[in-house]
Amino acid sequence: MLLKTHKCESPTASDPGAMMDAADFARACGYTGDSPALLEAFEAIRRNGIAQARQDHFRRKAVIDELKQSEPLFLAAIGPALSAQEAIEDTTRFIACWRNMPRWRQERRLPDLVRARQQHLVARFFRRYGHRLWALEAA
Repeated sequence: MLLKTHKCESPTASDPGAMMDAADFARACGYTGDSPALLEAFEAIRRNGIAQARQDHFRRKAVIDELKQSEPLFLAAIGPALSAQEAIEDTTRFIACWRNMPRWRQERRLPDLVRARQQHLVARFFRRYGHRLWALEAA
C-alpha cells in the first residue's frame, strides 16, 4: 500500500533538518495503526495546528508592535499594574487562582483569563526588551 505523506519540519526533532511525515506525527500522538483515513486525519490536524500557531504568532506580534511605540501605551495595556514585574506577578496569581476555580466559574471568567494571558505575554516581553526599545527612542 502506497501512502502519500506531506513533509514538514518537526519542532521536536533533535536534528533541526529532520522532517516529520503524517505517519511519524500519528505515532508521536500515540496512534499505532495504519489506517489511511486516520493517517490523513492526523495530517489534517497537524496542518491546521501549524496554521493556527502561525496565525496566533502574527496576532501577538501585532499587539507587541503597537505597544513598542511608547511606554505610556504599554503602561495603559498592563493597567492597573505600575510596572512589568508587577503585571507579571498579578497575572501569574490570577492564572493560578483560575486553575483552582470550579469549572462553572472558570467558564464565566474565561474572558478574564484571556486578558490575563495577553497581559502576561506583553509584560514579559517589555520586562526583557522595553528599556532597550525606549532608550533607543529617547536617543
